[in-house]
Amino acid sequence: MNKDQLKANLSSLERKINLLIGDYKNLKLELNQLKNENDELKSLVRDKEQQISSFQNKIKISKIVNEIDTGEGNTSELKRKIDDYIKEIDKCIAHLSK
Repeated sequence: MNKDQLKANLSSLERKINLLIGDYKNLKLELNQLKNENDELKSLVRDKEQQISSFQNKIKISKIVNEIDTGEGNTSELKRKIDDYIKEIDKCIAHLSK
Protein backbone atom coordinates (compact mmCIF):
# COMPACT_ATOMS: atom_id res chain seq x y z
CA MET A 1 0.00 0.00 0.00
CA ASN A 2 1.23 3.42 -0.76
CA LYS A 3 0.81 6.57 1.28
CA ASP A 4 -2.24 7.80 -0.61
CA GLN A 5 -4.08 4.52 -0.09
CA LEU A 6 -3.27 4.58 3.61
CA LYS A 7 -4.54 8.14 3.88
CA ALA A 8 -7.71 7.19 2.01
CA ASN A 9 -8.25 4.15 4.23
CA LEU A 10 -7.60 6.22 7.35
CA SER A 11 -9.98 8.91 6.17
CA SER A 12 -12.64 6.31 5.38
CA LEU A 13 -12.13 4.72 8.79
CA GLU A 14 -12.43 8.09 10.55
CA ARG A 15 -15.64 8.84 8.64
CA LYS A 16 -17.11 5.47 9.61
CA ILE A 17 -16.11 5.96 13.26
CA ASN A 18 -17.74 9.40 13.28
CA LEU A 19 -20.90 7.90 11.77
CA LEU A 20 -20.90 5.18 14.43
CA ILE A 21 -20.40 7.75 17.18
CA GLY A 22 -23.31 9.78 15.79
CA ASP A 23 -25.51 6.68 15.64
CA TYR A 24 -24.49 5.79 19.20
CA LYS A 25 -25.41 9.26 20.48
CA ASN A 26 -28.76 9.16 18.68
CA LEU A 27 -29.56 5.71 20.05
CA LYS A 28 -28.54 6.76 23.54
CA LEU A 29 -30.83 9.80 23.32
CA GLU A 30 -33.67 7.64 22.00
CA LEU A 31 -33.11 5.15 24.83
CA ASN A 32 -33.35 7.92 27.42
CA GLN A 33 -36.53 9.24 25.83
CA LEU A 34 -38.05 5.76 25.82
CA LYS A 35 -37.08 5.23 29.46
CA ASN A 36 -38.76 8.51 30.39
CA GLU A 37 -41.86 7.56 28.41
CA ASN A 38 -41.87 4.14 30.08
CA ASP A 39 -41.69 5.75 33.53
CA GLU A 40 -44.56 8.10 32.64
CA LEU A 41 -46.66 5.19 31.38
CA LYS A 42 -45.95 3.17 34.52
CA SER A 43 -47.06 6.12 36.60
CA LEU A 44 -50.20 6.44 34.51
CA VAL A 45 -50.94 2.73 34.98
CA ARG A 46 -50.53 3.09 38.77
CA ASP A 47 -52.91 6.05 38.75
CA LYS A 48 -55.46 4.12 36.71
CA GLU A 49 -55.16 1.12 39.01
CA GLN A 50 -55.82 3.39 41.98
CA GLN A 51 -58.85 4.82 40.21
CA ILE A 52 -60.13 1.32 39.49
CA SER A 53 -59.62 0.36 43.12
CA SER A 54 -61.48 3.48 44.19
CA PHE A 55 -64.35 2.68 41.83
CA GLN A 56 -64.46 -0.89 43.11
CA ASN A 57 -64.69 0.42 46.67
CA LYS A 58 -67.50 2.76 45.64
CA ILE A 59 -69.34 -0.17 44.09
CA LYS A 60 -68.91 -2.20 47.30
CA ILE A 61 -70.19 0.69 49.39
CA SER A 62 -73.10 1.13 47.02
CA LYS A 63 -73.97 -2.56 47.40
CA ILE A 64 -73.83 -2.23 51.18
CA VAL A 65 -76.12 0.78 51.04
CA ASN A 66 -78.52 -1.15 48.83
CA GLU A 67 -78.47 -4.05 51.28
CA ILE A 68 -79.31 -1.65 54.10
CA ASP A 69 -82.14 -0.08 52.08
CA THR A 70 -83.65 -3.43 51.14
CA GLY A 71 -83.09 -4.98 54.55
CA GLU A 72 -81.05 -7.84 53.06
CA GLY A 73 -78.03 -9.34 54.78
CA ASN A 74 -77.43 -9.63 58.48
CA THR A 75 -76.42 -6.75 60.69
CA SER A 76 -73.21 -8.32 62.01
CA GLU A 77 -71.92 -8.85 58.46
CA LEU A 78 -72.74 -5.25 57.61
CA LYS A 79 -70.96 -3.99 60.73
CA ARG A 80 -67.91 -6.08 59.87
CA LYS A 81 -67.79 -4.67 56.35
CA ILE A 82 -68.11 -1.11 57.62
CA ASP A 83 -65.35 -1.73 60.17
CA ASP A 84 -63.14 -3.12 57.39
CA TYR A 85 -63.75 -0.02 55.30
CA ILE A 86 -63.00 2.26 58.21
CA LYS A 87 -59.71 0.43 58.82
CA GLU A 88 -58.82 0.72 55.14
CA ILE A 89 -59.63 4.44 55.15
CA ASP A 90 -57.46 4.89 58.25
CA LYS A 91 -54.58 3.14 56.47
CA CYS A 92 -54.99 5.44 53.46
CA ILE A 93 -55.04 8.52 55.65
CA ALA A 94 -51.93 7.35 57.51
CA HIS A 95 -50.18 6.67 54.17
CA LEU A 96 -51.11 10.10 52.82
CA SER A 97 -49.95 11.78 56.03
CA LYS A 98 -46.37 10.54 55.55
